[in-house]
Amino acid sequence: MKFSLKKKSILYVLVIALVLSSVAVFIGYQVYSNTMDEHYETTSLDLAKTASALVDADKVDEYVQGIMEIYRKNPMPEFATAQEEADYYAQYAGLKDESYREMFSILQSVKENNRDVQYLYLFALDPESKSGVYILDADTSESACPMGTWDIIYPENYAVFEDPERGFPAYITQTEEFGWLCSAGAPITTSDGTVVAYAMIEVSMNDVMADRADFLRNISAAMAVATVIMAVIFILLVNRSVVKPINQLAAAASSFVDEKNAGEDRKSAISQLNIHTGDEIEALCDAVKKMEIDIDNFIVHISKITAEKERIGAELNVATQIQADMLPRIFPAFPERKEFDIYATMNPAKEVGGDFYDFFLVDDDHLAVVIADVSGKGVPAALFMVIAKTLIKNHAQNKDTPGSVFTQTNAQLCEGNDAGLFVTAWMGVLEISTGSFIYVNAGHNPPLLKRAGGAYEWLKSRPGFVLAGMEGVRYRENSLQLEPGDCLYLYTDGVTEATSGAQELFGEERLQHTLNESKDLPVDQLLPKVKQAIDTFVGEAEQFDDITMLGLEYREKGGGLNG
Repeated sequence: MKFSLKKKSILYVLVIALVLSSVAVFIGYQVYSNTMDEHYETTSLDLAKTASALVDADKVDEYVQGIMEIYRKNPMPEFATAQEEADYYAQYAGLKDESYREMFSILQSVKENNRDVQYLYLFALDPESKSGVYILDADTSESACPMGTWDIIYPENYAVFEDPERGFPAYITQTEEFGWLCSAGAPITTSDGTVVAYAMIEVSMNDVMADRADFLRNISAAMAVATVIMAVIFILLVNRSVVKPINQLAAAASSFVDEKNAGEDRKSAISQLNIHTGDEIEALCDAVKKMEIDIDNFIVHISKITAEKERIGAELNVATQIQADMLPRIFPAFPERKEFDIYATMNPAKEVGGDFYDFFLVDDDHLAVVIADVSGKGVPAALFMVIAKTLIKNHAQNKDTPGSVFTQTNAQLCEGNDAGLFVTAWMGVLEISTGSFIYVNAGHNPPLLKRAGGAYEWLKSRPGFVLAGMEGVRYRENSLQLEPGDCLYLYTDGVTEATSGAQELFGEERLQHTLNESKDLPVDQLLPKVKQAIDTFVGEAEQFDDITMLGLEYREKGGGLNG
């Protein structure tokens, strides 16, 4: 779904206004809430300290000792019947003397004179049972806690007693039974400085919490009204100064193509724009007018370039076809020969590539195989490839040895090589009747050889210098003996240097592993298997180098067409 600029501006303004007003409401509410909380916490703590100061600490100490003497005989009791409960609390009746009743009256006055005070009581700690025992409760209702009533003090709350003189820091709680309460406590200290009990007070905050909700509703309503008014004003201004001029620009720009297709000579809608906002929109209008002129000039220019590109593309397609036709592509290449089988593939990175392979019969008993890689890519490499391939084949067909072929080819390629191109190449000549194989390496990747029934292993030999790299280089030949069932695998560096999206190379180890996974396949099936493994490894990554492979399988000894 698409939205106009006007709708988007309205939406953005409303969202921003809503966010800002929400933040303002939140901050206002938090300030109000924190102020009220601090007030009640301070009030609760002051009242607790007042209650602590009004009682006779030494008398409280006497009550605590008497209470604890009874309590510790049966700490934290549970009652099965009402009679058991009555009997338990009857034990403490003898401790309530005239001083106790005066103390009760004093605390009751404190409670009654502060209407928000819901609970006021004296409380002692039993460290042995980790419980708190009530000494006096100023409440006169049925819910009052008699002397000797106990409460469990949970471990997370017990830390407050580690510093008895500090008392209870004020805190606010909300429960279903008691509602909102602000609780605080102050230590009761005897004349010798001993903390014997605590004066605890709990102030009701139900009214203030109700006021807090009213405050939130009122401030939210006020901010909502202010937000709507400011949003409307801002939207009108934006529409007048931004949206309208931009719509004019958009309408003129949308008519540009139609006007050009119509070939009309009259002034365009863009050139007739009259926007004077004095800001970036006016600058944009001027830029669009200039862009129209530049586009007109570019269209003329691009038309010429397109025509030239089409011509080059057509010629490049022809070059691609010519290069492909130069390489042997019909397989089986020698269907009448049972002594060997050969198969090759090339996948250029561009329309034309610098890799090439070749194989041909020098005579009835000698087969030449060549694989090479020209430095660089594209048309220059392809042209140099044609020259190198032609020279190698011409010299080989003169029955020169592989070393002599490369020596003469190198000398001719060095002549007039102003572009500084070079060729890595590998060539071998197989004597079909005996399996004798003479080869030469001009800086190329080493091939892999599989003996009958074995695995592919690297055919290591010291490579010579690249072709066209330096004049006067002589190339040393190597030899090996092929037996029926042996296979030779040749390739260019585009195989091992194929790169995945994670910038990882296919590599020699992975190539050898792939070959040995399918080592029993004939060469016309083996090479596609390797290419498939490369494609899987590379994935969606771009191919940046030509991928060329050649496989030779020596099947039986013999000579001539009849074996």
